[in-house]
Amino acid sequence: MSKRSIQPSGGNLTMADLARIAGVSKITVSRALSDSPLVNEKTRERVREIARQHGYKLNVSARNLRLRRSQTVAVIVEMKPSADRAMWHPYPLILLGGISQELTSAGYSVVLTTRGSKAPAAQAADGMILLGQGAREDAVHQFDRWHMPMVVWGAPGENEAHITVGSDNRRGGAAAAERFLAMRRHRPLFLGNPDYPELRERLAGFSDALGRHGIEPQVLVLGAFSPDAGYEAVRKLLSKRVRFDAIFAGSDLLAMGAVRALIEAGRRVPEDVSVIGYDDVPMAAQFIPPLSTVSQNWQEGGELLARKVLALIEGQPAQSEMLPSTLVVRAT
Repeated sequence: MSKRSIQPSGGNLTMADLARIAGVSKITVSRALSDSPLVNEKTRERVREIARQHGYKLNVSARNLRLRRSQTVAVIVEMKPSADRAMWHPYPLILLGGISQELTSAGYSVVLTTRGSKAPAAQAADGMILLGQGAREDAVHQFDRWHMPMVVWGAPGENEAHITVGSDNRRGGAAAAERFLAMRRHRPLFLGNPDYPELRERLAGFSDALGRHGIEPQVLVLGAFSPDAGYEAVRKLLSKRVRFDAIFAGSDLLAMGAVRALIEAGRRVPEDVSVIGYDDVPMAAQFIPPLSTVSQNWQEGGELLARKVLALIEGQPAQSEMLPSTLVVRAT
């Protein structure tokens, strides 16, 4: 008698019955019916077909209660939305797209919040993805107290126990420096707040590359990431007659504000002052003049964040991963 002809003894078909018919474990049946990537496609389809033949439907609530899981992942965005830095900007929207695509495919729901510890649903999740480490990694330390599987978007921090996914910020900073050196710029300026791990890495790569040529950049620490912050900072420097011939901004928004201040002051970009941003947001290519910037792949980053938190939830090993960053040369 084939396995498919086996029928349960009375009552509705249980997951154990379905596992016996399919010749797999109950957890494999549960994962297959939830479209988990932990089960190969051939097995998923075979289990689903047997379930259809026998009229079996997965009782999600019962499964979650049995596994003591909510089948949710909390995604916490460590940023304060403002008119200049809204939630619909590419960061964090593109990251969220990659995360949601992977988690939904694995049968998980996303709990999205900027409220952190004040969101009970986030604390009840099976795992957490933190977008943004916060200045001095304050956000990481705060959510570490939850003692749940956690993956962080950003730069490797002092606490190597955390799994991080991010772009090669140090290499991105070095690429900006090399571009300025090729343009014979000798008075570079960095705009941004190195209290944030990602910006600290960008500044480190920028400074190291310049230092090999005996050049030390000026550093202007800014508390905000908005175009207005970049505009006001550069406007004040120009009013004080501070000399600089290149600007590396920690974000595209800061760079756009800097370019506006330069043009209003009668400075030519890039003839008088070269400007490079960071992130390669879609509006960077449409900016006038089109903005040179360092690109990072947020879509792939979001997908990796989701895969790694799912692995941690399942008790599987996961490692930090760094994505390449690329200098995109345009008109500035």
